Amino acid sequence: MTKKEEPPASQVPRAVRVASLLSEGEDLSGDDQGDEDEDDCAYERVPNGDWHTSSLSSSVPSSLLTPELPPHPMDGLPVGPTPTALVIKAGWLDKNPPQGSYIYQKRWVRLDASHLRYFDSNKDAYSKRFVPVACISRVAAIGDQKFEVITNNRTFAFRAESDAERKEWMQALQQAVAEQRARARVSSASPLGVQGSEPHDHAGSLELRGFKNKLYVAVVGDKVQLYKNLEEYRLGIGITFIDMSVGNVKEAADRRSFDLTTPYRIFSFSAESELEKEQWLEAMQGAIAEALSTSEVAERIWAMAPNRFCADCGAAQPDWASINLCVVICKRCAGEHRGLGAGVSKVRSLKMDRKVWTETLIEALCAAVTTSDLAETQTLLGCGAGVNCFSGDPEAPTPLALAEQAGQTLQMEFLRNNRTTEVPRLDSVRPLEKHYSVILPTVSHSSFVYKTASAGKLLQDRRAREEFSRRWCVLSDGVLSYYENERAVTPNGEIRASEIVCLAVPTPDTHGFEHTFEVYTEGERLYLFGLESAELAREWVKCIAKAFVPPLAEDLLARDFERLGRLPYKAGLSLQRAQEGWFALTGSELYTVFPEGPCEEPLQLRKLQELSIQGDSENQVLVLVERRRTLYIQGERRLDFMGWLGAIQKAAASSGDTLSEQQLGDSDIPVIVYRCVDYITQCGLTSEGIYRKCGQTSKTLRLLESLRLDARSVRLKEGEQHVDDVSSALKRFLRDLPDGLFTRVQRLAWLEASEIEDEEEKVSRYRELLARLPPVNRATVKALISHLYCVQCFSDTNQMNTHNLAIVFGPTLFQTDGQDYKAGRVVEDLISHYVVVFSVDEEELRKQREEVTAIVKMRVAGTASGTQHAGDFICTVYLEEKKAEAEQHVKIPASMTAEELTLEILDRRNVGIREKDYWTCFEVNEREEAERPLHFAEKVLPILHGLGTDSYLVVKKHQSMEAMLLYLASHVGETKHGMMKFREDRSLLGLGLPTGGFHDRYFILNSSCLRLYKEVRSHRPEKEWPVRSLKVYLGVKKKLRPPTCWGFTVVHETEKHEKQQWYLCCETQMELREWFATFLFVQHDGLVWPSEPSRVSRAAPEVRLGSISLIPLRGSENEMRRSVAAFSADPLSLLRNV
Repeated sequence: MTKKEEPPASQVPRAVRVASLLSEGEDLSGDDQGDEDEDDCAYERVPNGDWHTSSLSSSVPSSLLTPELPPHPMDGLPVGPTPTALVIKAGWLDKNPPQGSYIYQKRWVRLDASHLRYFDSNKDAYSKRFVPVACISRVAAIGDQKFEVITNNRTFAFRAESDAERKEWMQALQQAVAEQRARARVSSASPLGVQGSEPHDHAGSLELRGFKNKLYVAVVGDKVQLYKNLEEYRLGIGITFIDMSVGNVKEAADRRSFDLTTPYRIFSFSAESELEKEQWLEAMQGAIAEALSTSEVAERIWAMAPNRFCADCGAAQPDWASINLCVVICKRCAGEHRGLGAGVSKVRSLKMDRKVWTETLIEALCAAVTTSDLAETQTLLGCGAGVNCFSGDPEAPTPLALAEQAGQTLQMEFLRNNRTTEVPRLDSVRPLEKHYSVILPTVSHSSFVYKTASAGKLLQDRRAREEFSRRWCVLSDGVLSYYENERAVTPNGEIRASEIVCLAVPTPDTHGFEHTFEVYTEGERLYLFGLESAELAREWVKCIAKAFVPPLAEDLLARDFERLGRLPYKAGLSLQRAQEGWFALTGSELYTVFPEGPCEEPLQLRKLQELSIQGDSENQVLVLVERRRTLYIQGERRLDFMGWLGAIQKAAASSGDTLSEQQLGDSDIPVIVYRCVDYITQCGLTSEGIYRKCGQTSKTLRLLESLRLDARSVRLKEGEQHVDDVSSALKRFLRDLPDGLFTRVQRLAWLEASEIEDEEEKVSRYRELLARLPPVNRATVKALISHLYCVQCFSDTNQMNTHNLAIVFGPTLFQTDGQDYKAGRVVEDLISHYVVVFSVDEEELRKQREEVTAIVKMRVAGTASGTQHAGDFICTVYLEEKKAEAEQHVKIPASMTAEELTLEILDRRNVGIREKDYWTCFEVNEREEAERPLHFAEKVLPILHGLGTDSYLVVKKHQSMEAMLLYLASHVGETKHGMMKFREDRSLLGLGLPTGGFHDRYFILNSSCLRLYKEVRSHRPEKEWPVRSLKVYLGVKKKLRPPTCWGFTVVHETEKHEKQQWYLCCETQMELREWFATFLFVQHDGLVWPSEPSRVSRAAPEVRLGSISLIPLRGSENEMRRSVAAFSADPLSLLRNV
């Protein structure tokens, strides 16, 4: 195999996608020997950023050795103090997985003096594995162009394309090892211990988003190194390392999380605690400081007095500069300059870009403020003079050649840096609305296009061919003009690219012409264009998009978008003011580019938790809620906003009859399947003849239609839907799938597998066929068979054993209409061998059985006679955060207090209570985004009665309790008064979309009531509530756009059991703590925290139910209360009879 060198950057496409750390198929959760190809879907979502296209180097001599990172340096990125490792050899090799498979995988392998690394691609920024040269003990040939790299504990096998190539690699490796050992002897370092060469600044385990298991992370000098585990860290064999000279660290929304951002990807880490997170932040910021610390250039440039202040805003000690404009600017203005694009301003850091600052460039920047001839050259360039224009002298044809002829080195440096500068076009018609105008690349295109008259509203009806007129269209200099014909001089009309806000591509045959596209402008006009050829239409769409999309969002142009444009938005913690972002809708994915912050993963619209519209008809806001993020899109311009709204709603809905086109949950199970299975599990496991009996046809069809339309918004409730109607809807949905659950391609193979006589061989064949199914089908099959397995566990009650279920579901799933007995046999085999076929471990099976058994037990108890029995209630409680590994299932007797529950959870997990550890049980309401610390003497069982489906209990430290106790100790009296922001909501807690905003109000809180006054001077309160009937939750949901982040939600239940709630916001965190402490003080007669926590010891057995909360049960309030009261002390007695 001949050596394949990395291509020079000039040959790299404008948008280069950098591959992820780990390719699809890798899993770091296995044993020591497995580092890849263990799990087909473990890392499909590991994010990785894009190369900034405008900053790709224009030319790199191929003779240069490959640098440590891919040979496409970012324009203006800082360079750390660590010398760039020159690559000794690089090229493609086949690598053998450590499991001994005969299937080799092609990897880009790179060897430098310190490390041997391999990547998925030669454009990857971060490796899949790195092996320090110091760890390599020997290199050996093993035949067939293969060779091994052997360390003390691991062997890496590679294969070249020829013996000559293998020989080159072996010689390079052996030479690198010999040189490394020689250096180790000189420096008295251990030749086999890479860790001994440079001690770490901080090390430990962290969670990294996209990885199933924790990674071991070490901060060493100016690098952050990632390892699979502690053992590999000690061996020195890691995954990759991050050069902190291009890194930045910032806190995330979660209190334990933080992000390490680089130009190539974002690493989202989570620590065990806030304290540990602070330690990691400090260590990584120290690494950045070490990588970037140098002020030599800055001090030389600041020596000139005018350079000590920002040329734009006057800020002192500016540490950035525009090297082509020869001005020094501050960090904030540097961001504005960078937004102009490199064609207008080339921004460099005085402290970080050391390689850029040549002696001549430093002199040019210092001389620009004192030298008149350089100032004159700047003036000429600013007036539009061309850097590459003809000078009139054949011997020195360009200004650069004239400067060189005259020996003017400063002029040469200035002209050289302005070679590619684009001069802004002055628009005499309209004043500039922004301080900076973004110069877009020049795009030219022309041809005949058919267009209709512009419209002021969305096109609801089909436009016939007769409504289109043939026009000669020309796109040039940022203006789209359309003429009567190609010979016409005066255009019929024109559209400026700067006025285009949206470009949409309807589906073919939407209008009279097969291929059309729509252009929306700021003036609320819609232009429809049509073409006969798909290729011509794509070319026009591509050119128009290039003309109006700025360099910031040019990565969106690589998408096969259906809609592209800019919209005002609010996201994250920046909810005070709207910003303008760029959006591209592709299928069911919404890609976003925001002016501030890193690139984010696209929103999966079919997996949204919420899609709603707020506000009135004039000021509508589209709210998109995905896991861990919420996006508010505002309707500033009604025309294009309504187009976006309709397109996003359509993309978020089920778009077809196949499973993958349905609304999906987090585990890739269609929401329609999940809704039905969950309802039947809750309400129908003991229903006689479940799935065999049919529901009413009219109700079944209505239910199925609503589920297909928007399953996300459908809530099945007992009493409103019968279990037979729901079961019939599920069966009909599965039967009507065009491709079927098992797909047309594989259906026959499944049926043939059922005829295999040997059971082990048959099960093995089922597992093989299951692995071939599409991911959504595979997840759905497992969820359905798991549910049927639970149903047959109660066959003594529901009369539906495995055989009976197979008779029902065989024809349904294989769409055979009962004509092929083999379909039923497949279903019966899958249920009977459920544990083996789907690789269900004992723990998962035990949880599943205990979950459904407890549900059935409670329903049986709830339907008993009117007499109420004493007993305990089992609920799920989490430790520190809501995740599967942190859950505990606890019996809750009627007398249990919040303090006793907290101590029991801590005892189970062997968590010691140290001094000033204020462990508390919190009631968390996810929908309201609020939480309430329970008072230590508060009874838990009544709280469980009122918990909704979006609420749960969690035991964690009360971070503000110490500050609250100090305040109460120093505070005199039981009252508090002051101004707060107030907003009222009369809807039920967690329901409805309240309108209105926050207003300043004066509050007085005393031992009896909370009073609200319109202003301080008011004598009569507007509202008054008894303080002991109030529940106070910390937090205000973001949907209400609170003016500060220090708010709380107050809930009041009237005598008629109607709930009212209010939202209050304070100016500071300390003010919030003072108000909350006073509430606790007056509500509980001064007993805010126990003086001596009681260590309650109970001999209750550890009952661990599954992964779902058992409350609240569906049904009326009386039925639920009877169920809770009648639940016996032994919740698993029914399981023994299964």
